[in-house]
Amino acid sequence: MAKNLSNLRAPKKANTGRKRVGRGMGSGMGKTSTRGHKGQGSRTGTSLMRGFEGGQMPLHRRMPKRGFTNIFRTEYTVLNLNRFEELTVSEVKIEDYKSLGLVSNKKDLIKVLGNGELTRAITIHAHKFSKSAAEKIEKAGGKAIVLGGGAQTKEAPKAASK
Repeated sequence: MAKNLSNLRAPKKANTGRKRVGRGMGSGMGKTSTRGHKGQGSRTGTSLMRGFEGGQMPLHRRMPKRGFTNIFRTEYTVLNLNRFEELTVSEVKIEDYKSLGLVSNKKDLIKVLGNGELTRAITIHAHKFSKSAAEKIEKAGGKAIVLGGGAQTKEAPKAASK
């Protein structure tokens, strides 16, 4: 049957009015205005905290809390060597990462990892390099240039010899 102006209908509950609470027995909400009899929720002025379970220990307090989150952690955007192999440029400076589509934010700190192989010489500027990445870049005839701005690694103090 084709839809036309003679058989159009609004979807179910499209024309339902707002629930008018506290307007007596004729409203369809009854004597207690949908609040039930007695109890905490029936009183005025009650507000329950999120996750309240009627006095039972809430789920977020029952779950074990483990570990430690270091709020001073330095986050690096990780790039592997195979991403640089795909590029046609011979040098990747810090300003070029965003334009080449390697990072989404130009302020990101970049760490290069050694996954993949380099077949040509390429100069890469980054904040950190893994040992294997630096070795592979040097082996291919390129340069791994470490930039400042990242967390500097501190060398462990050497033990005093007797």
